[in-house]
Amino acid sequence: MATTKRMRAMLAVKPQSEAPLPLSEAVAVLKKFPAPKFDQTVEIHMRLGIDPKQADQIIRGSLVLPHGIGKTKRVVVFAKGNLADDAKAAGAEEVGAEELAKKIKDGWTDFDVCIAAPDMMGLVGPLGKVLGPRGLMPSPRAGTVTADLKKTVSEYKAGKVEFRNDPTGIVHAVVGKASFDASKLVDNIRAFIDHIVGMQPSSVRGQYVKSVSISGTMTPGVMVTA
Repeated sequence: MATTKRMRAMLAVKPQSEAPLPLSEAVAVLKKFPAPKFDQTVEIHMRLGIDPKQADQIIRGSLVLPHGIGKTKRVVVFAKGNLADDAKAAGAEEVGAEELAKKIKDGWTDFDVCIAAPDMMGLVGPLGKVLGPRGLMPSPRAGTVTADLKKTVSEYKAGKVEFRNDPTGIVHAVVGKASFDASKLVDNIRAFIDHIVGMQPSSVRGQYVKSVSISGTMTPGVMVTA
């Protein structure tokens, strides 16, 4: 396959060595890559020394980054009564119970985050076949099953990030936009790395963080020192 003009330009900027760079230098390289006509999403990829088949070594959770992710998420909430009022006040796009469950069961998934009050999980559980494969199923571990709906909805609207390791032990997450100031990207990425490092399971032996890279939607990856 022929190398595109933009790819050749990016490869000219990328360091020839695959040796990891200090975070600020890695972000500087990322910012130098020729930009397409849209604002690229910046992602982080952390390869961990975990056994993804072991339940106690699953790395899953959520995090509010210092500067958000540059995107407003569409949030739906399962709740009734005062909790439903809290969710609406915090900016949830849709709040409901049985009628919302039917809508989703019929195939509607035009949202980014699904949050549920604890007493709604009996209603939400059967939706696992629709929500699970899309990574939208509410979970106590991810913080999306909660009675504090006002705070949780507000955090997701502000750019809270969910993450879970994939079957190969790599954690992928959005950490901002290419248009962010370099210092804001550094802050977000450092916060994410520190958070994952702090989650090291006690059963993991040997090297926990094996490699870290950052990339834009259409850029090569840049290796980062953890």
